[in-house]
Amino acid sequence: MAVGIKISLNKRLYLRDPQDTLLGQKIIENSILLIDEIGFEAFNFKKLARYMQSTEASVYRYFENKHMLLLYLVSWYWEWVSYLIDVNTRNVEDPKRRLSIIISTMVSASKENPSIEYVNESVLHRIIIAEGSKAYHIKKVDEENKEGLFLYYKNLTKKVGDVIAEINPKFPYPITLASNLFEMANNQIYFAQHLPRLTDIKVKKEDFSEVEEMLNFFVDQLLKK
Repeated sequence: MAVGIKISLNKRLYLRDPQDTLLGQKIIENSILLIDEIGFEAFNFKKLARYMQSTEASVYRYFENKHMLLLYLVSWYWEWVSYLIDVNTRNVEDPKRRLSIIISTMVSASKENPSIEYVNESVLHRIIIAEGSKAYHIKKVDEENKEGLFLYYKNLTKKVGDVIAEINPKFPYPITLASNLFEMANNQIYFAQHLPRLTDIKVKKEDFSEVEEMLNFFVDQLLKK
């Protein structure tokens, strides 16, 4: 991905696309850092404005509220993962090999650098793990779903589900397995880092190799013909 790349997202996610201006990019950069530092519950636009030495009104010119900002960040990340999957599986014909690459990409996407200075992928990945589900575990989920705000996650899940169905056309739950791979990866990393008695894996610093091994194990067992 070239320098200056812009990931296209649903216009309903923002009031003004932050990728288009230096101020907007600063909002993205600092919101990622601040959410990671204090957590989404404690995060608000007043604190963000103070953190980035700007005004609260300037943040509201880009996002309606902090929920839409989180949903924007989550959508950006899933679209980035989808792009990496396309690049890494290009010209790979064997579906089993493709799924293995997808799992590796899913786990290591935070270490890839899209040459976008205002997005720290590693920090954003921590937010996806700790806060990502809050983007869609909400009361208004059905209303926002109708507006297409979760389309990026759904498209990504379908992309993986199609590969699973290709490996074993008789497997009855390809989409379910695909979504569970993403959720399992995030949950097990979170458990390993914070609630270790809820998992068998260990995560040391940014080493997610055991997560990748676990996902491949479940895939191999479930997709046996």
